[in-house]
Amino acid sequence: MASWILFALGSAAFAALVAIFGKIGITGIDSTLATTVRAIIMALFLFIVALLFGKWQLIGTITAKPLTFIILSGVAGALSWLCYFVALKYGPAPGVAAIDRLSVVFVLIFAALFLAEKITWKTLIGGILITTGALFMVL
Repeated sequence: MASWILFALGSAAFAALVAIFGKIGITGIDSTLATTVRAIIMALFLFIVALLFGKWQLIGTITAKPLTFIILSGVAGALSWLCYFVALKYGPAPGVAAIDRLSVVFVLIFAALFLAEKITWKTLIGGILITTGALFMVL
């Protein structure tokens, strides 16, 4: 199995824990504040990881264009987390997670539009199945 698949499965498992821990953690707490605290913890954790693996010394290798897109990615991620935690506060965790996974469908569309990646019959059918599954979990 390709290593990227193992990391993707790890991402999915940890994302599931975000929903569970987040749902428990936001009880009686403002979702924006909870998201902010979560982001600070993540930033500190990742900074320590970068230091431990000797990656922080590479900070000077990031040029303007990659930095711009990293910043945009960070803003998009923050907006995603804000929306996610508000949704978790008021909705059921499985339903919120199912709708959140529609990000795969959005990635498919955005990758075709902005990265010129091809939509094949397999990816189109997969996107339709993901959308259908999300609808089934919510309705």
